[in-house]
Amino acid sequence: MSDLIDDPEPGQNAPEFSVSEISGAVKRTIEGRFSHVRVRGEIGRVNRYGSGHIYYDLKDDGAVLNAVTWKGQAGRLSVQPEEGMEVVAVGKLTSFPKQSKYQMNVMELRVAGVGALMAMLEKRKKALAAEGLFDSGRKRPIPYLPGVIGVVTSPSGAVIRDILHRLRDRFPRKVLIWPVAVQGDRCAPEVAAAIEGFNRMAPGGAMPRPDLLIVARGGGSIEDLWGFNEESVVRAAAASKIPLISAVGHETDTTLIDYASDQRAPTPTAAAELAVPVRGELMAWLASMEERRVRALSDGLARRQQRLRDLSRALPNPADLVAMQAQRLDLMGSRLPRALQAVTERGRARLVEQGAGLRPQVLQRAVESKRERLENIERRFVRAAQTQGRDWRSRLDGLERLRETLGYQATLERGYAVVRDGAGGLVSDAATAASHAGLEIQFRDGVVPVASEGAAPAPAAAKPAKRKAAKKDTSAGGGEQGSLF
Repeated sequence: MSDLIDDPEPGQNAPEFSVSEISGAVKRTIEGRFSHVRVRGEIGRVNRYGSGHIYYDLKDDGAVLNAVTWKGQAGRLSVQPEEGMEVVAVGKLTSFPKQSKYQMNVMELRVAGVGALMAMLEKRKKALAAEGLFDSGRKRPIPYLPGVIGVVTSPSGAVIRDILHRLRDRFPRKVLIWPVAVQGDRCAPEVAAAIEGFNRMAPGGAMPRPDLLIVARGGGSIEDLWGFNEESVVRAAAASKIPLISAVGHETDTTLIDYASDQRAPTPTAAAELAVPVRGELMAWLASMEERRVRALSDGLARRQQRLRDLSRALPNPADLVAMQAQRLDLMGSRLPRALQAVTERGRARLVEQGAGLRPQVLQRAVESKRERLENIERRFVRAAQTQGRDWRSRLDGLERLRETLGYQATLERGYAVVRDGAGGLVSDAATAASHAGLEIQFRDGVVPVASEGAAPAPAAAKPAKRKAAKKDTSAGGGEQGSLF
């Protein structure tokens, strides 16, 4: 009896799973075990998609970990991933069942150490410089006396107070303050938005458009000033149509916005000094310039008066000048009659010479030659016109015969008929014929009226015709179309 039952093979009693069930179980296991991790490594290739998602690699000497930052998370990163950057990534591990692989969803990136920051800064500086963003040729001159100054900085703290105090002492101007965060994750996007916002102001609008921008911040560590090294801030400063002075940190601090700005100031106070001149010094300079202008004008008038007197003594007597020209006129007048006579004689000689070829015999021969040529052309034209006329007449006769052959009258000759209603309209189907009280049928030799059922009987001479299959004359020369029987 035991021989009739096969022994189960090893693993035959194990449960079966679908591919999706296995992928889901792996995903739950990975996400449950590694829901929050911090990974240190070097960023490899970086791919930014139009959807806003960022895909990149985290690697070390022994392995590579795929990483992704979704669109909604990318804007909140304190630093953007760049190839070669050493970072500490914070996020969670997950899986991608479509490709049977796992990856890390990175929600925060931090540069690993000051040395890595400096290396990344130098790399970014070289890349932006290669694009020409730091070229001196694209920098705009700072206006000598701007009417409105826009300041991008924190609304609280010593920086804005120092700038306003220095402007008030030197030359009071209108100041527009765009408050921003000057460190942290919000620094770069807010500073870039402030520069772009000032540039979008329309001249002559309700809010006056600044003639000069100052981007300022106090001193701090490289991490504190890092927002002014971000690419978005550098590009906004380079693209600004309004001249821009950067005053970030102390004199020894240098950020990438300093290279892209039109003028770098070592401190915020120095930025205010670069923005406007000293009013008292300007007024004194204007007074000295006015004094010099009046003195130069007086000296110039005196010199010109003296020169005019000197030149007037060197001029000849006007009467002498007129006398010389009058004598010249008399001389030319005495020569005029002889010149006119000589011109007349030369013209007469040329006329006789040219008229020698205009004898009546020569003209008669030319006219006869032209007339003979015209008659030949006329004869050729008449022959061509006659030939063309015969060709056209032959074509017209052929077309007339074709029209008569294809016309509906020829169809009537073959035993068909045309049906019309009482108003003369064509009837092409039985339903239309049944809706009329009376019809007319045209044969090749005449028209016969026909009364519908219930109407007056047809005249004795009219005989009903035997119907044939209805046809329509669709020929080009058919003239009329309708039911043919």
